[in-house]
Amino acid sequence: MTSSIRRSGWSRQKIHTLILIIMFLLVPLTIFYISPIVILMGAAEGIATGSMLFYIALFILSLVVARLWCGWLCPMGAWQKICSPVIKRTVTEGWRNGIKYVVTVLWLALIGFLIVNAGGIHAVDPFYGTVNGISISSVEVLGMVCLIFAIIFVVAFLTGRRGYCHVLCPIAGIMVAGRKIRNLAGWPALRLDASPEKCTDCKKCSRECPMGLDVNGMVRVGRMENADCILCASCADACPNDVISYSVKGKQ
Repeated sequence: MTSSIRRSGWSRQKIHTLILIIMFLLVPLTIFYISPIVILMGAAEGIATGSMLFYIALFILSLVVARLWCGWLCPMGAWQKICSPVIKRTVTEGWRNGIKYVVTVLWLALIGFLIVNAGGIHAVDPFYGTVNGISISSVEVLGMVCLIFAIIFVVAFLTGRRGYCHVLCPIAGIMVAGRKIRNLAGWPALRLDASPEKCTDCKKCSRECPMGLDVNGMVRVGRMENADCILCASCADACPNDVISYSVKGKQ
C-alpha cells in the first residue's frame, strides 16, 4: 500500500505538506481559535473561548489519534516545516523534552487561577477576540502574531526541526497526557506499526523523522509508541521496504 502511494503523482507526503501550507495560510482566520494566550485572556474574564473548547476537543481526540493534530494540521508545526530548509539540525532527545510538560502544568495552573479569580466561567464565546470571526483584524494583532511566529522560528532554529513542539508547546503536553491515558487503558487507537523482520537497518526512517526520533531503534525493539511521535508518517514513506504503516490496534 505504501509503495503504491509513494509511486503516485500525489504522494502522501506531498498531500501532507499541502495540508500544512493551507493550515498556515489560514492563520489570519484561525489563530485566535487555537491560541493558548487567548484562553488566558478569556479565563481572566470568566469566558470559555473558542480556543478553550478546541483544546478540550484535542485532548479528547488524543485518546484515539494521539498527536495527529501536530503532524498534519497544526499551523505552528506547518511554520516549522516551511522554515525547515534553514533549520538543518535535528532535535536530540534529552532533558529539554521535559520543558514542555512544565510549561503545560504552569499554563493549566494559570488558567485555573484566572477562572477562580473571575468567579468561575460565566459565558461561552467561541468567537472571543475575533472581529466577524476573523482573528487578525488590525495591524497591532498582526504584529503580535508575527512576533509569536518569530519566537517559534528562533526556538526551532536553536534546538532543531520541530524544536518548539519538543520544548515549549503546551498543547503537546495535553495530547501526550491523553495518549498516556489511552496506553494505560489499552483501547484501540491510531498508531504506527512495524514489521521488524523486513527492516534492513538503512535508517532512512530515523533521518526523515521531523521529531528526531530513533525510529530504527523503535522498529528493532518492536515498540513504535513514543510520546513525541506526531504520526506524520514521514518514516513510513521514507522506508524502501514498507516496514512501517498506520494501524488501529489495542495496547501494544
